[in-house]
Amino acid sequence: MKKVLMTMLVAFLCMGVFCFSAAAQKQGAANDAAQDLLIKSEVETAVSMLAAIHARQQKGEMTLEKAKDLGAGLLRELRYGRDGYFWADTKEGVNVVLYGRKDTEGRNRIKDKDAKGIFYVKEFLAKGKAGGGYVEYLFTKEGQATSIPKRSYVLAFEPFGWVVGTGYYR
Repeated sequence: MKKVLMTMLVAFLCMGVFCFSAAAQKQGAANDAAQDLLIKSEVETAVSMLAAIHARQQKGEMTLEKAKDLGAGLLRELRYGRDGYFWADTKEGVNVVLYGRKDTEGRNRIKDKDAKGIFYVKEFLAKGKAGGGYVEYLFTKEGQATSIPKRSYVLAFEPFGWVVGTGYYR
């Protein structure tokens, strides 16, 4: 009888662990879906703000260079949530804005790759050109020494020749 009870107890424990693990995975997937929706919406909002600047430029209120400067300044200061920020790269891979990394602005990042060999800026440009999309890669979070997984959403803003993005660390 003891043996049967022990076997049943072990079986119930295994089922409990399995159910807990499945629920945790489901919750993780739901969190990722919510984060994906958030970052896509934030990038679309940032791009619409750039479009408003571009519309003013088209009306003759400023030069294209001035509009780009204004747009870069906007992205540099724009935040969402606790630590959300934006970046922009030109179609050629030259960084326009990257929060917290002034030394990166103006540098061509087209050959930058992560610890797994992913040319993430090339991925940004390809996804942006294709109408927007998500890119997964490793990136060093500000204040940390090692790269961690990051998922980003990028979208092209053609009038300036930029790809704008934001992301979250997983």
